[in-house]
Amino acid sequence: MNIKKLIAGSVSALALLSMSAIPSLAVGPGVNNCWGTVVSQRASYYHDVGEHSSSQDEPRVGVGNLAHDVFDMSVGELASLLGTLDDAFGQDPDGVTNCP
Repeated sequence: MNIKKLIAGSVSALALLSMSAIPSLAVGPGVNNCWGTVVSQRASYYHDVGEHSSSQDEPRVGVGNLAHDVFDMSVGELASLLGTLDDAFGQDPDGVTNCP
């Protein structure tokens, strides 16, 4: 699955499930590096991550803008939630991505 489909699917799922998932969302200083942690785990195990959004056609949202402007979250909080949804929708069948 390419990264565009993964992000599009995650955003759609996030929009549908955000109200039920937010109570279990990890917050605090431990999530500051979640995006890098989860992406690194996925890239190291599945080898399907690596194209930066700057190489995509304009306009692009970008992870930081998505987190701050759309969901009013930090990048780490969004990564933690996407990691949870990633597991819930079977996108991480071996359970290798994890952040507090």
